[in-house]
Amino acid sequence: MIPRSILAAGVAGLALLAAGAAVAQVSYVRAGKLVDPAAGKVLTDRLIRIEGERITAVTAWTGAPADGPVRDWSGLTVLPGLVDMHTHIVDQEQTENIAEPLLTTAAEQAYIGAAHARATLMAGFTSVRDVGTWRAFGDVALRDAIDKGLVPGPRMSVAGAYVTTPGGGGEVTGIAADVGIPAEMRRGVVQDVADTHRKTRDILVHGADFLKLIATGAVLTVGTEPGQLELSKEEIEAAVEEAAKRGTYATAHAHGAEGIKVAVRAGVRSIEHGSLIDDEGIALMKARGAWLVADIYNGDYIDEIGTKNGWPAETLRKNRETTDAQREGFRKAVKAGVRIAYGTDAGVYPHGLNARQLPYMVRYGMTPMQAIQSATISAATLMGKEKDVGCAQAGCFADLIAVKGDPLADVGVLADVAKVMKGGVVHKGEVLPQN
Repeated sequence: MIPRSILAAGVAGLALLAAGAAVAQVSYVRAGKLVDPAAGKVLTDRLIRIEGERITAVTAWTGAPADGPVRDWSGLTVLPGLVDMHTHIVDQEQTENIAEPLLTTAAEQAYIGAAHARATLMAGFTSVRDVGTWRAFGDVALRDAIDKGLVPGPRMSVAGAYVTTPGGGGEVTGIAADVGIPAEMRRGVVQDVADTHRKTRDILVHGADFLKLIATGAVLTVGTEPGQLELSKEEIEAAVEEAAKRGTYATAHAHGAEGIKVAVRAGVRSIEHGSLIDDEGIALMKARGAWLVADIYNGDYIDEIGTKNGWPAETLRKNRETTDAQREGFRKAVKAGVRIAYGTDAGVYPHGLNARQLPYMVRYGMTPMQAIQSATISAATLMGKEKDVGCAQAGCFADLIAVKGDPLADVGVLADVAKVMKGGVVHKGEVLPQN
């Protein structure tokens, strides 16, 4: 038998080890310039104190502190990690093959999603809202794997599955009528209001952070039209109600003017795409405080690569009909003061190119600071995470990026980040020690 005194000493030793492990490591970043989107200011020569995963102080540089190492980013401009509010990380990237979602196993899809997540993080996007995947809950699994440290990637807020009508914009369409679509790809297909309550509850219970509703047809879904309303106001209201019960929200894919207004009146928190928005819709969004997440770069990529690679003629036609209209609507929304968050539809084009849209935001009415805010503090506010991400103040996660040059002079420099830190850990731009 082990003597009681030795047992007691062992327990005490374990307690000391646990206490030591609980003490978060302190480190610092010296920023030559620091963009603070919450304040709308650029600060010079700042010292950012990091304890564990979070920032604990931001002060003027007065010399190296004694309680932790300092990363010297004094020759760079530092910003909070960027946030993309409209990604599709889990699925294959868009191709000309409308059957593409059916060509991989779930296991292979997991590896594809992990690769996309890493590319997104390396591009400086330390948080994303992933707004739908063909196989239900693949995004939930990837989110959790990243949170557990199993794979590198951004912090993910996920939709779980598309909520869509049969044959609607959130379905795999264009396949022969006698070919069955796997049930896991139809988890959110709803028949009526009662079914909407059931299916949205199921999606939330299985780990979704919010609901993604396909209110209108889609540019990329064969057999649907962007201007056509698909979900009824009552079905959208049912989803909004179920989300509210669980302290979250619904967002709506809506291209058409009528679909946008129906979704906003039904209570969605944000509109995705908003391609054919009219003046009434803009005024309604402004009055209700709804957010616009418009992928205004995407049309150019679809037109160029889709034409080159032989994407369906229907897709190319719908893209032409919505691209310029979306950009004009975006310009009007900016001028009217509609709340705007950054979202790219990455997955239609290659992951890791998420920052390509920032210059388009400036071209169509935003200042560089407003564009940066849309991809930081505004995006975080839409998710209700403004105290955690998209910010560079005490209490925020130590999610930081650094770039050469001045993004307030040329926001395009954010397409080439030199450093990426997430939760106090540098994932890009730091030489790792050799074994």
